[in-house]
Order: sequence, then structure tokens, then C-alpha cells
Amino acid sequence: MIGLLLSIFIFNLIAFTTNKRLTVNQILHIWCFTTAFQMASDVSLEFKYYGYWYFTKKIEWSSYLAHTVLIPPVNIMFLNWFPFGKKRVKQILYILFWTLGCLLYELLTLLPEPYGYFHYGWWNIWHSAIEDPILLVILLVFYKLICNIEKKNKSKWK
Repeated sequence: MIGLLLSIFIFNLIAFTTNKRLTVNQILHIWCFTTAFQMASDVSLEFKYYGYWYFTKKIEWSSYLAHTVLIPPVNIMFLNWFPFGKKRVKQILYILFWTLGCLLYELLTLLPEPYGYFHYGWWNIWHSAIEDPILLVILLVFYKLICNIEKKNKSKWK
């Protein structure tokens, strides 16, 4: 639990003190999207198929922290620092860098408690290595959708 609480504190602190790009509206959208998307996928992978789980295989209040306040600030940091307007190669390298960072963090979460809180069933790091860049691209597409909707709404109300 110490590792989870420390991570939540650090990730949120960094996300909210370094944000220079995202509006409050975009942060709210990203937070809700991230939480809903993670909960939807975890219902199957975690609770039905036991691919992985937080703390124990049961539904617990402590695992809700991992589902609701751990990943959204990471996504905020990812989007805040994303090299929009740069060459595609730089953007791909950025996604690969973040994938590597996520994989390293995932390995840390596998430490024994009280620092670790994540456990593998049939899931392994290679599944995450494939899934993480796909999830980051989905996040980018969602962010661009939010930005496009905001632009349309601004011009609509002028």
C-alpha cells in the first residue's frame, strides 16, 4: 500500500504542478475517460479472467485507488509533454519512451508488499509491452477529439 499511495502522491503532484497545456475541461475529460476505460478493461482481465489484480483477487476498496487516481495523472503528464507539431519519428520515440517507463513502473509494482501491489495471473510484462503503446495512441486520439470539439464549440458561440 505504501508504494501505491506514494505513487499517487508523486504522479498527481507532478501532473498538476507541471501542466502547461491541458485545460481544466481537458483534464476532466482525460480523467473520466482514463478511469472508465481502465475499469471497463479490468472488469474482464482482472475480475473475470484473473490476468492480473491489485492486492488480492477480490474486489477491494484499496484497488479502487489504483483504478481511479493512479493512471489519470500519468496520462495528463504524457499529454502535457507530448511533442505535438514535431516530426512523426520524435512522436513515436516519445511513445516508446513512455512505454518503457510504464513497463519499468509495472515491474516495480510487482515488488512484495508494502511497496508492491500488483500481481500477475497469466498476464506478463510482454502483454503490457504490446498493450501500452496502443493505449497511449488511443489516449492521443481521444485528446485530439476533445480539442476538436472545443474548437467547434468556441466558433459556434462567437
